[in-house]
Amino acid sequence: MFGRAARLASARLFWHAGNISAKILGMPNPPQLSPEQRMAALEKAAAVRTQRAEIKAGLKKGTISLPTLLERAASEGLVGKMKVSAVLENLPGYGKVKTQKVMEQIGISDTRRLAGLGSNQKSELLSLMG
Repeated sequence: MFGRAARLASARLFWHAGNISAKILGMPNPPQLSPEQRMAALEKAAAVRTQRAEIKAGLKKGTISLPTLLERAASEGLVGKMKVSAVLENLPGYGKVKTQKVMEQIGISDTRRLAGLGSNQKSELLSLMG
């Protein structure tokens, strides 16, 4: 089966409150966390967001340079998981449009993260940024 027929075959259709809904079979349920585990996960996520915000603020102020951040991306998971577009947009003089043009010129995907940059992409990025 191909296309729509395959999707319909893998879905169980049922009638609920006048609407037809599809429930895909085989989808895993999210893990059940205890309240303590959930709070710990929320605190960890908040701490990571705060650290990312500090890095972005440092880029805007000029206290953190792009070459330094690219070096840190290899060793620090938090920095390596940041999107290239988010980093470039926070550099002084760069907004969404200029960032998009630079990324297209180098051939960097919109979804690429710092740790996923190749050596040629890093060197081209550094040469374009001055």
